[in-house]
Amino acid sequence: MKKVITAFGLVVVSFISIMPFYVLIMMSTQVTEDIFKGKMFLPGKYAIENLTTVLNSSFFKSFLNSIFVSVTSTILCVLICTMTGYSLAKYNYKFKKLFYAFIIGTMMVPTQIGLIGYIMEMRFFQLNNTLIPLILIWIANPFGVFWMVQYIKSAVPQDIIESARIDGCNELRIFIQIILPIVKPAMVTLSLVIFLWSWNNYLLPLVMINKEELFTIPLSIQSLGSYYRTDYGARMMGLLIAIIPLIILFIFGSKNFIRGLTAGAVKE
Repeated sequence: MKKVITAFGLVVVSFISIMPFYVLIMMSTQVTEDIFKGKMFLPGKYAIENLTTVLNSSFFKSFLNSIFVSVTSTILCVLICTMTGYSLAKYNYKFKKLFYAFIIGTMMVPTQIGLIGYIMEMRFFQLNNTLIPLILIWIANPFGVFWMVQYIKSAVPQDIIESARIDGCNELRIFIQIILPIVKPAMVTLSLVIFLWSWNNYLLPLVMINKEELFTIPLSIQSLGSYYRTDYGARMMGLLIAIIPLIILFIFGSKNFIRGLTAGAVKE
């Protein structure tokens, strides 16, 4: 009986999780009028028209802009957060605790308040209407530093670092050849999170980008339609295309979540 209840619960949760994707697919095959008539649960016959509308817009250019911004942001963020996390977790130096407390403190500042100062700063350096502000905001990410500090403290024994130093490894070689392989699962997880946040970022591009050729995916989808009519069917088709990279990324990245946490390390 317990197995039956568990199976039933899993079916219900799976249905609730899959239903939004099903509705998205169905709405991408319909026109706006059919969507508002409540026909969103049945397939329509306007999939080709909606796809044509999306492809005839600047969606492909926006897709490439989002790929560039998200990939660059992810690489730089993971690299810097990993180095910072390793420094805070395994080195002792003056004002380390104060520095870490400041990083944690920035997580308490509401995004909207920090955004105002960031926009003013980017305009002072004349970086508005470029993709650079969309990348820089993710590089110094306090959550990424916090995540890596906690992971390195629990997954990287101090003994393995000391052993490497005794064997003649310099600090850079220790970081590249020993630390990075051990913290790979944490890096993959952080990469997925930062890529997802950057890919879905709407507010910052909205206030920083005015040129259509620099639009990212959210802005491009929001602009689909005419001055007098919002094409929700085309927007749903654009959303459907936009989530494909995320699905692929999570499929390949999920393999590293629980693999090799401290493989080959000496336990303390």
